[in-house]
Amino acid sequence: MRIADFKSALKIAPAKTDGNLFMKRAAVFYWLIGIVIAAIAIATAFYFDGTVRDFMAQHQNPMMRNFMRNVSFYGDWPSHLVLGVILLAIAWRRQSKKWMRIFLSMLVAMAIAGGAGTVIKRTIPRARPSVKSELRWGGPRFSTKYHAFPSGHVGASTAFFGILIFTRRRIGLACLPIPILIGLSRMYLGAHYLSDVVCAAVLGIVCAAIVWRFFLPHQQWATSKIEKNEQEQGL
Repeated sequence: MRIADFKSALKIAPAKTDGNLFMKRAAVFYWLIGIVIAAIAIATAFYFDGTVRDFMAQHQNPMMRNFMRNVSFYGDWPSHLVLGVILLAIAWRRQSKKWMRIFLSMLVAMAIAGGAGTVIKRTIPRARPSVKSELRWGGPRFSTKYHAFPSGHVGASTAFFGILIFTRRRIGLACLPIPILIGLSRMYLGAHYLSDVVCAAVLGIVCAAIVWRFFLPHQQWATSKIEKNEQEQGL
């Protein structure tokens, strides 16, 4: 029996190795597809910057502007911070280590995106669409009027909810309209160009992916999913 078990183990081992190799190749493929999509989205956004800016300027009305101002105000990082702390406290109260880790990761990803966005703003100053100046790039590094690129609101919100996309896809996709609406509000108010919003969204997703990769035990999510499928199939 021991010899038979040893032979069986030898037969199973290559299958597991092939499975791991396939998963790694699939992950690389998906990352490459994501990079290509992000590059196309960024290039397209820069191309339509002027068109979107003019469209937003031509469709201004007091009611919509007041609504977008509220969205922009409550969509900033302090509101996300309060929400994350409340959710973290609820998870701690219920002693859910899994959700505590998720909510903490959301806060960490948001902080990283905010820090990276601030560095980029001051390194590559860009005038906001509402600023009447011929100088679109460059200018005072510490002037908020030249902090258009990228959007701090969108970067923080995308990183915050991006963690959910990697860990709880359905919930994350359901929350996706929040950063999208925040981005629309920033463009409507003349605070950012389309490219500022798109680049901030890409930055947020990258920060969320980094936190998910190094802070969250993502292999545990895959294992749990496999076990759940096996249970449903009666294995």
